[in-house]
Amino acid sequence: MNSSADYGQGCRGYRALPRRQMLQAGVLGALGLSTADLLRLQAAETAGQTIEPRAKSVIQINLPGGFPHHESFDPKPEAPVEYRGSFGVVKTRTGDIFSDNLPQLASIADKLTVVRSVVGKIPDHGQATYHLHTGYTPSTVIDYPQLGSVVSHELGPRGELPCYIAIPGKNSSGGGTGFLPSSHGPFETGGDPAKEKKNFQVRDFSLPSDLSLEQLQRRRAVRELVDQRIRSLEANPVLLDTMDEFHANAYSLLTSADAQKAFSFEDESDETFELYGSEVTGDIKGPDGRLHPKGLAERLIIARRLVESGVRFVTLEYGSWDCHIGVEKTCLDYMRPFDYAIAGLVEDLDRRGLLDSTIVWVTTEFGRTPKVNKESGRDHWARSYSMMVAGGGFNRGLVYGASDSTGGEPVRDGVTLENLIATIYHQLGIDARKELVAFGTRPIEIIRDAEVVKQLIS
Repeated sequence: MNSSADYGQGCRGYRALPRRQMLQAGVLGALGLSTADLLRLQAAETAGQTIEPRAKSVIQINLPGGFPHHESFDPKPEAPVEYRGSFGVVKTRTGDIFSDNLPQLASIADKLTVVRSVVGKIPDHGQATYHLHTGYTPSTVIDYPQLGSVVSHELGPRGELPCYIAIPGKNSSGGGTGFLPSSHGPFETGGDPAKEKKNFQVRDFSLPSDLSLEQLQRRRAVRELVDQRIRSLEANPVLLDTMDEFHANAYSLLTSADAQKAFSFEDESDETFELYGSEVTGDIKGPDGRLHPKGLAERLIIARRLVESGVRFVTLEYGSWDCHIGVEKTCLDYMRPFDYAIAGLVEDLDRRGLLDSTIVWVTTEFGRTPKVNKESGRDHWARSYSMMVAGGGFNRGLVYGASDSTGGEPVRDGVTLENLIATIYHQLGIDARKELVAFGTRPIEIIRDAEVVKQLIS
């Protein structure tokens, strides 16, 4: 019989096998070990390998439909007109060039990190959106969790507010909590600051006018008595635990003055709204014949207030970029408010001392084709496109990677979407190679075969 010392050391052959291989080979039973023993060994193996976090929060601004990189972060002024498009360029503070759609961002380029060589996999909206939000392409076998859900699972909340918040709701194509518990899903505000402006309220986030706090507390006590009775019967304990957590979180939000304040514009100055370009419009008139602000400014101000209050992951969307027809018109409609709002967010975070601890991440599911089509638009293109990051320990003033002369393929330092996501995780202190357990026994890496792009971080 093996001594306890022998068990602690483990069989050398057994310890040399990858965990996934051990499960597939079915050797646990032969060695007299359980899955719990395996997980204990895994914990011991990874002990002391923690990553020091550089960032506490992420604000993800997703641009659905496929953001055109030629008309934004990767213009091609020397290419033929059918490739470069109809816009000019503006020189950045760091001596590079952006499209002249982005003069505000060009003026603070020394605070930004632009990756011009992101490599996707699928030029299909739904599948590419799932890939963007999970790091995996869709599978009929397993559903993978979104980034925000992984962050919630790995790091948990910082204070009373939910760990993961979507303004006003999550992208329906981006997956969900996958194999993680549903408690790690996003808190969806329902109400939209882009539409409600300074009257913004979270849906169902205040007590009814005919219900006092004392009445709410009495009702909570009654519900707890009912739950105890249900637990004494045959019931699903995991489901009950999840419901308990939901009820506790809801009660905390309803009764917390700090939580209520974080979801409002209380004490925000007119100067802040001006900084974010609250009244900035595009050049395309609405059906009423007037130019209208787009509301991104208000969404971003709420996002900043949330990370300031401890939220770890905030996601929101802006615009409709599927410009198969009239890419110029799309840009004239959406680009100027985008430019002002993103630059305003970065400036505001920096002034408040929050930029070093907050990652601002501008994403899209893919780019647009190098060549303008016969409808003056650009079609889907996943082979090479651009994303922007700011803060959170990313190298400021860096333009990383390069596409070819027409913006079609990476010619230097291609960055797979998986590796970029792994780098985001790394800055939060999460190792993307860590294996989470699905279906009780199956170990699955947070991101499969991903590496941190060390050149992007300081």
